[in-house]
Amino acid sequence: MRIKAKYSHLNGEEYLLVHNPGLWDEVQSVIRQVDARVCKTKMSYEIRTQNRMFYSPVDMNKAYKTGFEDCGWSERRSTFWVTDREEILRSIYHLPEKEQKIAIEKAGHTPIMSYNQTDFVKDRVAVEVQFGKYAFVAHDLFVKHLSFYVSDIIDVAIEILPMKELEREMSSGVPYYERDLLNVIRQGRGVPAVPLVLIGVVP
Repeated sequence: MRIKAKYSHLNGEEYLLVHNPGLWDEVQSVIRQVDARVCKTKMSYEIRTQNRMFYSPVDMNKAYKTGFEDCGWSERRSTFWVTDREEILRSIYHLPEKEQKIAIEKAGHTPIMSYNQTDFVKDRVAVEVQFGKYAFVAHDLFVKHLSFYVSDIIDVAIEILPMKELEREMSSGVPYYERDLLNVIRQGRGVPAVPLVLIGVVP
């Protein structure tokens, strides 16, 4: 596959070029090594596209997972505790995980364990490959990446999306770069408050 478009938010790409150009090259290399042709395995059963072969999001995700893991990237989870009281959450958010739980219990409430998970993390850079449902992109950008950045786990995030021309050859409900580029831009220059690179790919 290849990169057709990219957008650098809060100097995400510039940060990589200055501080970790080798890792940025590695991300681009993984993208180039994914052969989209072998991922065109999903038969459509929808009336308007019946018996037409589409690119499989599952197969594409597997190909990217193999590529990144072969280069030493791995999944990362950040666990935290929540409750239903705003004042407690505000007071414990920056505490270590175990202290969050203790603080909630001391306040007389029930702690609920939760976590954020990112597909691939290496050298303080996070990558999400999003060929799933379009709603997941907003969760990646405004929850996952931001949480990892605020928690000082990453310095920059990368979101890989299909371009519209690829999305047309996939099942319904898949995100595409052009729409999510607008979603980022219309929030204003500082939102989300994490440096990131939005990447649009095609076969």
